[in-house]
Amino acid sequence: MQAACERALARLDQWQPGTRLDSWMFRIVQTIRIDRLRAQKVRGHPSDLDAARHVAGDDGRRTVESRLTLDKVRRAMADLPEDQRIVLAMVSIDGRSYKETAETLGLPMGTVTSRLARARRRLYEAAYGGGTTAATTTTEMGNGGA
Repeated sequence: MQAACERALARLDQWQPGTRLDSWMFRIVQTIRIDRLRAQKVRGHPSDLDAARHVAGDDGRRTVESRLTLDKVRRAMADLPEDQRIVLAMVSIDGRSYKETAETLGLPMGTVTSRLARARRRLYEAAYGGGTTAATTTTEMGNGGA
């Protein structure tokens, strides 16, 4: 109603004396309604920010940080020696047990455990920083017979 009164006062010169004022006002209200419906189709429904606070959604900062960490881990995993990468993939990605991994690769269980530990340590250091990097070779880290 406020918008209709504002428009009527702003365009008072368009009302013709001797015609029905209520019909003229009704037409103004009707035009405003049509304009708002058209605008709503184009712009969509207006959002109430207070109501939107309760809508569940992703934390943008957390999502970006997770993606950056995942990217670091992917690069570090690609830099791992192949023997460590294979053991890591079989256990951490495929979900195989240490025993099953050892049997599949024909390795002793201790070798699987040490390769997995070294691979995990290098991934952690690549993602969160540390003394050694993914570029460090197995000889520098101490092969340990694995």
